[in-house]
Amino acid sequence: MALTLEKIRADVADVLGEDPADIPDDENLVDYGLDSVRIMTLVERWRRDHGVEVAFVDLAEKPALEEWAPLLGARA
Repeated sequence: MALTLEKIRADVADVLGEDPADIPDDENLVDYGLDSVRIMTLVERWRRDHGVEVAFVDLAEKPALEEWAPLLGARA
């Protein structure tokens, strides 16, 4: 199953304990409580479940869904 923007949003919401509808595409996810441990959790989940190879640093540099989707090869 390919990653989509909505799947990325759902996974981020899951690790943050938030409702996916409350996380906008352009918001800095650090403001929602996303920290390095949670980013690593997501990297490992996406590697395991979707075969996505992405560097932690690439996600940490631009912590917003709209920035992550292309890095993760997400389909619209």
